[in-house]
Amino acid sequence: MIKLRLDKVTFSYPSKSVLREASCAINDGCYGVIGPNGSGKTTLLKLLLGKEKPDSGFIHREKGLNIAYMPQEIDLDPNELAFDSVKQGAREVLALERKLSHIETLFAKPEYYANDKRLAQLIDQQAHALDTYNQLGGPGLDGRIRALLTSIGFQPYEINLPVSKLSGGQKKLVGLARIIISRPDVLLLDEPDNHLDLDSKTLLQKLIEDFPGSVLIVSHDRYFLDMVVDEIVEVDNGQITQFKGSYSEYIFEKKRQLEKQAQTFQTQQKEITRLEQAAKRLLMWGKVYDNAKFYKRGKNILNRIERMDKIDKPELEKDRIEIQLGGWRGSQKVLEINSLNKSFSDSQGTHHVLRNIDLLLRYGDRIGMIGANGVGKSLLIRLILGDIKAENGTVYIGPSVKTGYYAQEFETLDPKLTLLETICKGGNFSENRGVAFLKKFLFTYEQRDMCVDDLSGGERARLQIALITLSGANFLLLDEPTNHLDIPSCEVLEDALLDFDGTIFAVSHDRYFLDRIANQIVELHGNGTQDYSGNYSDYEQQKRISEKR
Repeated sequence: MIKLRLDKVTFSYPSKSVLREASCAINDGCYGVIGPNGSGKTTLLKLLLGKEKPDSGFIHREKGLNIAYMPQEIDLDPNELAFDSVKQGAREVLALERKLSHIETLFAKPEYYANDKRLAQLIDQQAHALDTYNQLGGPGLDGRIRALLTSIGFQPYEINLPVSKLSGGQKKLVGLARIIISRPDVLLLDEPDNHLDLDSKTLLQKLIEDFPGSVLIVSHDRYFLDMVVDEIVEVDNGQITQFKGSYSEYIFEKKRQLEKQAQTFQTQQKEITRLEQAAKRLLMWGKVYDNAKFYKRGKNILNRIERMDKIDKPELEKDRIEIQLGGWRGSQKVLEINSLNKSFSDSQGTHHVLRNIDLLLRYGDRIGMIGANGVGKSLLIRLILGDIKAENGTVYIGPSVKTGYYAQEFETLDPKLTLLETICKGGNFSENRGVAFLKKFLFTYEQRDMCVDDLSGGERARLQIALITLSGANFLLLDEPTNHLDIPSCEVLEDALLDFDGTIFAVSHDRYFLDRIANQIVELHGNGTQDYSGNYSDYEQQKRISEKR
């Protein structure tokens, strides 16, 4: 039975049309919602939830359906304990606890215990509330919360920590546990995996796999989509299209459909051209020979073309950024780090972040660095760049090496400059050439005078990549380069990196990205690094073999 359905829904914001007579159906299972940035993925979730109303069309929801929604940015009370924060999600149970407590106080009042009729009504209310409370799992709520938090990696002491003391990934998992504890039928999750480290993504995956209802996940993490979803919901160009299977199956089927559409489009265009030529001849003969029969047959052919159900031309490479990184050979030894250590001191003492770091990169290496959030991956890049100094150890960069840096928090961008000023400064461009270059990265002419500070995360990511292409670098230091990119942009970036004639050091939690571009994985942990040959999938296989020994 279908739980949720959009039926020819049209929706627009004042400045933008989002959906045009779009339809989809959601049943049991896990659905991955994908599409370019700004295509309407979050809007789809809000329409299903009822937070937005369609301009036209219908949204059908199964009667009594309990839908829970987690936005991209979750709002948790920093002073609340993790346990209490999750408990707040069980709103119905908590409301019933308050109601039962209130009923208890009424039993002590003379107007109730001295009045048989009112007392009987009060007993009935209490019995009904207790029955509902038991049905909702109220008596075992505290135990379920602890079991849920334990299942997603919380240690017993962390369950009673204030939210402010939790990592970013833990806060995301608390937010998800908070809506799951209410036992919804449907989960609507807007990029729940964003900024999570690999361990947290694994825990999130388990949480979703164990959920008994329907799940819709907006995500740009293709590896994650391959692992958890049963169906892909593509939102693009105002339409919604559903594909059975994982992300990789979707890619195969999408390509097959586009190729079939291109073939059918060409066949139809040839037929239209043939008919137009025939109509042109008949109309000419009708005019030359004053023959109404020829003229009528020519008009009939034109009417037939007009009535034909036209096949749209497939846009195989629409709205994709253009990245050309180039690169060059340079020094054979690109980077060498020996016995590097870095710590910080505060009122609570000295905190050792990086210990005994040894690393060697040669020309052509494509290193993917992984590790838990806070272990020091971004710090290591800043040490390589020379932005900060280590207590001891050495960092050597080859003499014929030029670095290009993609900063996770966009520190390389001047927030006060406009888009055009930024790109003209980076490439020594004229205004006209700067505008043309920005267009390759999907910036419109109207955006040229926007301040960098006013750009979205995805727009800043594209701008930073644009500057890297202008840097002439042959050694790329990339700190989470796919975090703010949509899937089409990720794929273009990966293709450009595969063609890059140079060396790459990429910090990333994007496993699909690491599978495509890495030829070595370096795992950073508290006591140094561990190297693994191959891409991320090779790393996982080597880890499993090692753990079995």
